[in-house]
Amino acid sequence: MGLGKTIQTISFLAFLREFKKVKGPHLIIVPKSTVPNWMKEFEKWCPVFKVVNLIARKEEREKIIAERISKKDFDVVVTTFEGARICMSNLLKFQWEYVIVDEAHKIKNEDSQISQKLRTFKSNYRLLITGTPLQNVLHELWSLLNYLLPEVFSSSADFDEWFNLGGQEMQDLSEADQEKKNTDMIN
Repeated sequence: MGLGKTIQTISFLAFLREFKKVKGPHLIIVPKSTVPNWMKEFEKWCPVFKVVNLIARKEEREKIIAERISKKDFDVVVTTFEGARICMSNLLKFQWEYVIVDEAHKIKNEDSQISQKLRTFKSNYRLLITGTPLQNVLHELWSLLNYLLPEVFSSSADFDEWFNLGGQEMQDLSEADQEKKNTDMIN
């Protein structure tokens, strides 16, 4: 918290809108506890965006879908991971400019239900934002990269092979590094 991820993301979308003439639609998926903050910051920093908050009780949600989503009367949809799951059929109807995932570390397991569902959204671009570091597990990094660029990072086995620095390779690197240090000391 307090890293400025929300403001940076809103600023980025404002830049796209004002300077690149990219108006959306954008889908932002966030934890439930942060929805009010996202809505408040959009209103404060970029009120020109038509932002729809798509988490509400069933009756309200159906009204929002009928009056705003179905009529494409929005630039940005802010919803939760649960909201994305519940409204999946409505959200899949769009070609999103950006799908933005706040607290993206939640999709570091490509087999998780939310990760699988988010991968089905059609978008030109994807943006992951998080302040939570990975835990030095390369497979988690691959999962996030695969979400962003599935055509480049298609195989976790290939990725593991590219970055396999264990065993003899690590020993060789360590010996080469020590040899270089010794040479530098002599010179």
